[in-house]
Amino acid sequence: MSAESPRISRLEPYLHRTEPAPTLLKMVVGVQLAGIREDCGLSQDQAARAVGFSPAKLSRIEAGKGRRPPTEADVRALLELYRADDYAASVLLQLLRRAGEPGWWQRYDKRLMPEWFDRLVGLQEAATAIRTFELQYVPGLLQTEDYTRAVVERGLPSAPDREVRRRVELRMRRRELLHRPDAPRLWAIVDESVLLRVLGSREVMREQLEHLEEMARLPHVTVQIVPLDVTNASAPAIPVTYLRFGGVDLPDVVYLEHLRSAAFLEDQDETEEYRIALDRLGDEALNPRESLQRLRETKARYSAAP
Repeated sequence: MSAESPRISRLEPYLHRTEPAPTLLKMVVGVQLAGIREDCGLSQDQAARAVGFSPAKLSRIEAGKGRRPPTEADVRALLELYRADDYAASVLLQLLRRAGEPGWWQRYDKRLMPEWFDRLVGLQEAATAIRTFELQYVPGLLQTEDYTRAVVERGLPSAPDREVRRRVELRMRRRELLHRPDAPRLWAIVDESVLLRVLGSREVMREQLEHLEEMARLPHVTVQIVPLDVTNASAPAIPVTYLRFGGVDLPDVVYLEHLRSAAFLEDQDETEEYRIALDRLGDEALNPRESLQRLRETKARYSAAP
């Protein structure tokens, strides 16, 4: 048995996933190729030159980036260079083919799914744990349909009705991962101002907080509220999503959302800073039971006559 065989054997369950997972599988193939390259004692530049790639191209392959997976010819060239055994090559090539199966979100118009959003949704679908901090809106995975519509209309006031409907439909489809048998654990930390900011109407907000309360009761969902009277200098100034993946040697990923773009961080030193910041926020926020009580109190304000 070759040195990489035990590592590769742990990937076989991914060949039998019932749902396509292109983002996950691209990353898995890339990480394994990088590991085999390092076992051969080759640098990224050396390997790229040996097969006629640019260093940037090999970097993208190993990072699992881009809408499409690498070609089978490119991966075969790398496996041959690394002298991978038949077993490792067979598993990785099968994973590569499965990475070409489109996820449900990739059937939407690219205008609704720019590459950075495509990657976020794919990462969320593949994650075993998701941590998020929001200071403007209820986290997308916990939104109601009417609240989502209000968010979309606020962000795109001139968008035609059909586009608004499609965007809402897409976001509602995203929520379904929390109801899968293998749903990820979700830990959402929400600034209290989010609960007080009226979007849509008071009725929309009441229903949204009711839904948030219901979701927070699920065993794999934790919601914490950061009260307005808590000041934490280490709190991020923008929304943060921290994604973790189980059992496939993948790095944690931090997603930072900007107005019309996003950044993904994978370097361990950078992601660790955000993990620590989220830990501190969790310590300073209301605990889950207190947060449920704050949700109920705020919901009662919206239930009362204005």
